[in-house]
Parts: sequence; C-alpha cells; structure tokens
Amino acid sequence: MDKRNYFNTPIWAEEKPEFIKSLNKASNKYIKAARVRNKKIIEDTKDCGHAHHSTPLIHDNDFLDLRNYISQKSWEFLDDHGYAMDKYQTMMSEMWVQEFSKNGGAQHSAHIHGNQHVAGFYFLKCSDKTSYPIFHEPKTGARATKLKMKPEIDSTNGVFNGMDLIHFKPIPGTLIIFPGYLEHEFPVDQGSEPFRFIRWNIQAVPKEMAKDV
Repeated sequence: MDKRNYFNTPIWAEEKPEFIKSLNKASNKYIKAARVRNKKIIEDTKDCGHAHHSTPLIHDNDFLDLRNYISQKSWEFLDDHGYAMDKYQTMMSEMWVQEFSKNGGAQHSAHIHGNQHVAGFYFLKCSDKTSYPIFHEPKTGARATKLKMKPEIDSTNGVFNGMDLIHFKPIPGTLIIFPGYLEHEFPVDQGSEPFRFIRWNIQAVPKEMAKDV
C-alpha cells in the first residue's frame, strides 16, 4: 500500500556559524549581569542546578541581525504550512539568552510557551558533553494510545513514527525553528563544558492588528 504521512510536525534546523562570535560577545554582559542577580543562589548551590537567564533582548541592536533572520525564517516556516501569510506579520514576543550552571545540574522540564506560533533556539556554546533539546510527540491521542517500541529501536538508529521523543544534538551555530505548540525539554547538564543558547518566541499577528501595535 502507499505510505502517506499526514499531520506531520515540522522542525527546521541549519548551521549558522557566522553569528557565533558576535552574539557570544553581545551575550557576555547579559550572562554576567544574570550571575550577579543570582549571586546568592550561586553561593548557596555552588553554581549547580540553575539556568542563568538574561533580561529581554528584543530591543538590543547587537542582536538585530539574528532577530531579522529568524523573523523572516519564521514567516517562511508558517508559509510552508500553507497558512495565508499575506494576511499576517510575524512579531517577536520574547528573546533571551541563558547559560546553565558551571557545575552542572541545570535542566528544563518538559514545557511549552503559551500563545506562541513559532519558537526556536540558537546555540552559542555546546558540545556532545552538554545538555540538548528533546521534543515530545504533540498529539495527545497518539500519546494516550502509545504501544511499546521494538527493543532495538532508540534515538541512535533512525526516526520512526511511533517514537514519542526526538533528540537533537546541536553544535555551536545550530539554529532550530519549531511550532510553538511543540513540547520540549533539556535534560540535566553535567557541567563538563559551557552550555549557552538564545531562545525566542514569535507570534503571527493579523496585519490590521499589527498596525495598531
């Protein structure tokens, strides 16, 4: 029989190393400031088990090239879904940089960010020894009726329709765009090497509404 896949969940990824140097430099002051704000936490935990978040980056022109690039890519991402994007304008609602604790233990449990249409990551510092994003099966019906997978199937030997988790192993410069509804998490980081990435959310706003913003 014909094999036809419908209701797919797209994730776009590419390597954009040209942003690494300038954005690491631009991020340094934000991470430093976050560590100052978290001084008590760092002292109490010996810098273990915490993610140091920046203040918003939306209005910092040092990040303008990245914002413009991912805003355009997000428009293309939604257009590729078949949405009537001539009626919408993509607007960045959130953008921040974060770095996990130097001594490990930091993680993000599975979550989504409400009322967002496109989300994404840009990895500045990472390796095969650091944490990484894991995406969850978004269809509640599929999760509720999931069967056991074959014992020989895991994340190292391909992607199968029955999987409910997909692992991405980024390198510095990896950019990932995915639907805002897609649940994701970061497993516990061991603190072996620095782990820093930029995170953002984007909304598609009707053009007549965008004019009033």
